[in-house]
Amino acid sequence: MKKDERALKRTKRVRAKVTGTKERPRLSVFRSNRYIYAQLIDDVQRKTLVGFSEKEIKEKNGKKISKQEKAKQLGIYLAQKATKKKIKKVVFDRGGYAYKGRIKALAEGAREGGLEF
Repeated sequence: MKKDERALKRTKRVRAKVTGTKERPRLSVFRSNRYIYAQLIDDVQRKTLVGFSEKEIKEKNGKKISKQEKAKQLGIYLAQKATKKKIKKVVFDRGGYAYKGRIKALAEGAREGGLEF
């Protein structure tokens, strides 16, 4: 089995266990080599409620920020957007990625921002 086939299998396994509703949407994470993306999805209506990307995060005073720090900021900003839409509780969908590094930093940032999962 090839690497991409194994990744798809992991993603499907996680997705089968995790579904989001309007009251408790799914916090879906996608990670590429360059960026990380996160969105809150209502699986019942098949709509994205809130979406955010690492591309939207500005660097402070021209200084470079590490990928993990950007992921944490992404989690905080996503939580702020979600609380404006009166969303407090979510279901975390790590998308088959291991819970470490940027994925963990994003989750911790979202918790700091006020989301519960």
